[in-house]
Amino acid sequence: MNGKKILFVSSELVPYLPENQVSLMSYEAPRMVNSNGGQIRIFMPRYGNINERRHQLHEVIRLSGMNLVINDMDMPLIIKVASIPRERIQVYFIDNEEYFKRKGTFTDKDGNLFPDNDERAIFFAKGVVETVKKLNWSPDIIHVHGWMASLLPLYLRQYYADEPIFADSKIVTSVYGKSFDGELDANMQKKIAFDGIEDSKISTLSTPDYNNLLKVAVDYSDAVILASEEISDDLTEHISNLDKPVLPFVSFQEAEEAYSNFYNTEVLK
Repeated sequence: MNGKKILFVSSELVPYLPENQVSLMSYEAPRMVNSNGGQIRIFMPRYGNINERRHQLHEVIRLSGMNLVINDMDMPLIIKVASIPRERIQVYFIDNEEYFKRKGTFTDKDGNLFPDNDERAIFFAKGVVETVKKLNWSPDIIHVHGWMASLLPLYLRQYYADEPIFADSKIVTSVYGKSFDGELDANMQKKIAFDGIEDSKISTLSTPDYNNLLKVAVDYSDAVILASEEISDDLTEHISNLDKPVLPFVSFQEAEEAYSNFYNTEVLK
């Protein structure tokens, strides 16, 4: 991975959120690349339950201040940054008062999905791309983890299709086991279509559940990693019908070698 630039975009990341498959692998994969000479950037949402003082988050004024249009509404983009001390890894946080100030990640205190999770996902995808453009940093690989990041491949290949900074970037999506029941807002497809993305490109999201979000993510990716042992039959079948490289599930202990080989021999070939 020496010298390769890899952008990691994740829904969750330790040590900022509790440990689970997504948050642990979203930390381990960048650590692996970093230790093998690669250049990395990590992006995640700045949820309201992240302790800014403890983790020493601070706003990056030169990257903040832009407004993103979400479903015909101007939403201010705030960028914060922090470092994971023991690894010297910098993390960029996508923030907005309306979408991310509340004290929860994906659900309220009663376990109900936030009704605007669809808009939060759109904002996150656009916010990552616009910030990377400001950084003028062209990644070789963009690696997506978690459903809140699942719209990034779609937006990169459709809304930002003509952006030269991503012209040679390869997108990898890690698919994890189902992490929420139910569906996001029924108007999610219309909100994405507002950005000029054709309905035919997002027809799957007429039912915006977990599996369909991940189907859209892998459809617009160049390669797929099965990051959990238990992935639904529906999603597994969809992935098996794609004509693109797929890395089968490997244990946490085998991940470093397997991911590195997959990046080098399948994604960047």
